[in-house]
Amino acid sequence: MALDKVPDPVFAERLTGDGLAIRMAGDTVLAPCDGEITLFFDTKHAFAITTDTGVQVLVHVGLDTIIMNGRGITALHHTGDKVKAGEPILKLDRKLLEKQHIDFISPVLIVNYDRVRQLQPICAGREVEAGSDTVLNYAV
Repeated sequence: MALDKVPDPVFAERLTGDGLAIRMAGDTVLAPCDGEITLFFDTKHAFAITTDTGVQVLVHVGLDTIIMNGRGITALHHTGDKVKAGEPILKLDRKLLEKQHIDFISPVLIVNYDRVRQLQPICAGREVEAGSDTVLNYAV
């Protein structure tokens, strides 16, 4: 989905970066790109991967997941780990998160979007498959 459709002004107004959001249906969060995990929140609700070209991609899992303080989210990697696109990063306890009324809309943002050009979400409004469909293109 387009960021301006996300029901959170921090993301809709692109205050933390530009990109798109994905409404998650599964229980595993995958790396959106190859790179190094350079940021992992203690609450495990968000992480960033920096590519070899210096582009930082932030994945924010669900809306308001910070209130869970890490409950229901298991980290499969840590800051400093090198990962490949499609590699599992987090495992979610969906039942627990659903009990807490967590919205699974998950923004995927390029934080330092001043470093990129031609930033283009390509699957907004469509169903995509994690680990196989490209959802965001950019040039450095």
